[in-house]
Amino acid sequence: MWSVIFMGAAGLLVGGGISFHQQKRPAWVSVSFYVLAGLALLAAYLFTLPAK
Repeated sequence: MWSVIFMGAAGLLVGGGISFHQQKRPAWVSVSFYVLAGLALLAAYLFTLPAK
């Protein structure tokens, strides 16, 4: 369940990064959104691993 939520959040963050890029905002804003999206995808992957 959490992995689906994190994947959805990653999609929203990528969309935000694209939107800020199209609005000619500073590059660090778009890059930070992409980094957060990557971290959300990493968290989604880690939630799919079996617990030991």
